[in-house]
Amino acid sequence: MPGIASNRVSPPLYQRQVKLRPRSEAKRTRIVEAATQHFAEHGYNAARVGDIAGNLGIAKGSIFQHFGSKDGLFFEVYKRAVRSFAKYLDVPPDIREEGFFEILRYWLARTEHLVHEDWIPYRISLLGNYGTDLILKREINRFLISEDPYGTVEFVRFGLNRSELRDDLDIEMMVSMIDWMVERFQDALLTAELDPGLFRRQGELAEKKEARIQQFLAMLQRAIGSPPAAQRQRGHKNHRH
Repeated sequence: MPGIASNRVSPPLYQRQVKLRPRSEAKRTRIVEAATQHFAEHGYNAARVGDIAGNLGIAKGSIFQHFGSKDGLFFEVYKRAVRSFAKYLDVPPDIREEGFFEILRYWLARTEHLVHEDWIPYRISLLGNYGTDLILKREINRFLISEDPYGTVEFVRFGLNRSELRDDLDIEMMVSMIDWMVERFQDALLTAELDPGLFRRQGELAEKKEARIQQFLAMLQRAIGSPPAAQRQRGHKNHRH
């Protein structure tokens, strides 16, 4: 269903160069915090700026002065949410020492913490990724590419420096593959966490989860991982012949 941003004639309000009156950072923060809770509880389409303003005891127009539109407000909420997540390399030193794919395993194994510890920012990220229209989604994608909030570029360079990743692939391609595939896989793991009946028989959740993580990592390693040293040696010999 098209949202507020689906105006093919003019750009969304938060993209226009509107000169706003000076407002305190504290008030903006209060609005974003209240909006985060409201969007998480009601979703994007059902959320109402008037309700957020009412909860804060301020005029609805005050929110529009700060953020331009409902889209602009949600965009700030989304950025704040994803910035709160840990980056790939924010792992214990012993895990980091194990290398690229063990770091991925660490985060995939901890996926359920998104439900139990970071549910509100995770809910906001889901709304931004799946619950907004194409124009707002385009702005979200631009933000993710320009800011790289999960540190994926640094993570890929880490893998390349350790010779764990293929050096014949474009780095931007590998970054995109990791972002797309890991995000979708974590969503699938969380679907199993929230509704186990969709994915398992009684008593199999932990075993199935570990097996799926192992299969996912094996698939990703075959796609972007560097070949083992022995395989490289055979490849060089065959090339010489």
